[in-house]
Amino acid sequence: QVQLVESGGGLVQPGGSLRLSCAASGFSLDYYAIGWFRQAPGKEREGVSCISGSGGTTMYADSVKGRFTISRDNAKNTVYLQMSSLKPEDTANYYCAAALLGGSRWTSLGAVYYNYWGQGTQVTVSS
Repeated sequence: QVQLVESGGGLVQPGGSLRLSCAASGFSLDYYAIGWFRQAPGKEREGVSCISGSGGTTMYADSVKGRFTISRDNAKNTVYLQMSSLKPEDTANYYCAAALLGGSRWTSLGAVYYNYWGQGTQVTVSS
């Protein structure tokens, strides 16, 4: 069964850090681009960051540049999102998704390209 499972969310104070994990089961992530998306109540889903299958290409939304870092460990079949200097506006449910398109250097923040989605992990930034 193809599955993506996010973990690492929680409650953190402004300025704090969290590391989200996206673990795949039932398939190998090696050739998949992985995206992280988030959705807050009453807001549209937003592409946060993404990484190509090779790990050589990464992209970030302007709102998180310099604060978030995406990485992958294909040996562990896992992708990570390190989030630092968190702000209350980062509060959302965070989802990871996988796409098999465009070769090992392709990636995109467009949700339409992604085939497999996890259930999400909640991140709340509040004092």
